[in-house]
This record gives sequence, C-alpha cells and structure tokens, in this order.
Amino acid sequence: MKTNEPVTTEDITERVTEEGQDQTQEEVNEELNANDDEFQTNWEQIVENFDDMGLKEELLRGVYAYGFERPSAIQQRGILPVVMGRDTIAQAQSGTGKTATFVISSLQIIDLNVRECQVLILAPTRELAQQIHKVTIHLGDYLKITSHACVGGTAVQNDVRVMQSGIQMVVGTPGRVNDMINRSALKLDNLRLFVLDEADEMLSRGFKDQIYDVFQYLPANVQVCLFFCYHAFGNSKLNQSIHANSCENPCQKGTVDFGWYQTVLRCCRT
Repeated sequence: MKTNEPVTTEDITERVTEEGQDQTQEEVNEELNANDDEFQTNWEQIVENFDDMGLKEELLRGVYAYGFERPSAIQQRGILPVVMGRDTIAQAQSGTGKTATFVISSLQIIDLNVRECQVLILAPTRELAQQIHKVTIHLGDYLKITSHACVGGTAVQNDVRVMQSGIQMVVGTPGRVNDMINRSALKLDNLRLFVLDEADEMLSRGFKDQIYDVFQYLPANVQVCLFFCYHAFGNSKLNQSIHANSCENPCQKGTVDFGWYQTVLRCCRT
C-alpha cells in the first residue's frame, strides 16, 4: 500500500509493549475472541473464517500476514454487512478487533481503478486516527491502495498536495478533514463509505458541528457506519453488538430519516 505520511504511534490492535515486542499470537487471539457469548445483534449471519468472507486475495494475504488466524466475534458478524453496503452500528470493547472490522471492510469495497476518495474514517483524536491508518497500511500491504492520515499538527500544504494526488482512503480528525473539504482539496463526490470511530465520544465532545458540516458534503447514497465503545449506550452488560439496516434505506444527505439512525445521529442535526 502506498502511504504519504510516516506512522510512529503504536497500533492498538497489535498491542505493542514498551519494549517494542508484540503480544504472542495466542494472547492476541484470546483477547480478540473474548466475550463471544455476550453478543446482541439483528444480523444473524456469522462467518467464522476469513476465507469464507469473499475478500480479495491480496486483502486476505494482508490479514494473515498481520497475524490474524480467525475472525473475532465482532469481525465474524460485522465485516459482511459493511461489505454488503448496509448502514451499520457496531459496539465493542477495545481490543476485540473493532478497528480491523471496519478497516478490512473498507479495503474490500474500494474500487482500485478509481483514484479518488472512496472511504472516509473520522476519529476523535490525532493519535487514534494515526493508529487506524497504521492498521490500514498493514492489512492493505498487498493492495495498491493510497491512504492518508489527515490530522492536525502536520503541514496543511502537505495534506493539500497529497489529497490532490488521488487518495482512495482518508483517515482523519474532524477539524483537519473539514479544512481539506473547505479548501476543495478533499472531494467526496465518489465517497462510498463514511465511518465514525469512537462515535459516542465524537458525538459528545464538541465535534457535533464539525461532523454535521462533513455530512453536508456526503453523496446522497453514501453508506454510514458507526463504531462505539461497549459503554456507549450506558449498558455495561452489553459488551458487543451489531445492528445493520437494509441497504435499501441508506443515509440521505440533509436528513436523519433513516430508521434507528435518527436516534443515534440526532445531535448532528440539532
């Protein structure tokens, strides 16, 4: 994968220790597959192997090279509805494979022949955005996809130059992404998927107006996916959940009239 920004932050999925050593594969798999019995969902299809998800061969190579042996509970239930174009809400604890769920899905749906932004992922902090970007680089190592971390604290002109070169996947923070949109450097005409990570934090930490501004530029038929921490709805007993709506009822630009999204995203419109 081509990348235009060096990544120096630790990857939350790899769990790099202070000594620079990764967890053992046994520890990673044990952590990722925890709480499998405490899953609530309206999506019944479970895919227990990455080989059965219909992923691109190059993407599969990246998944296995990254160290994954089998999908975690949220990956077994969460990758397929996103790939199928469903608006999706996913709720899971940190360390259960949530980030890889939407990164794998994003890499799968990108049209390699279209050199424009097709996936936009927003995160509340620069550090988290860079961590997601690093996961993207590793999982997409065998794909020829261009990706960029668009965050504050970096040179604006460099972001403008990179965006204008044709970036297919952007991971960023709301402030810098809005800046790139306003400068006409980031164009969303061909956007297929919009992801909010740590959406509970994004909608409660003063990002509401910035997220609303981004929504005004989304295509009418864009797919929207929200990923929450396990405590997002104030229910400590609900560790993991997946809720996917019909692909016939997508998010519409300028409205919130799309089923249960009206409740979750109401603050984006008020």
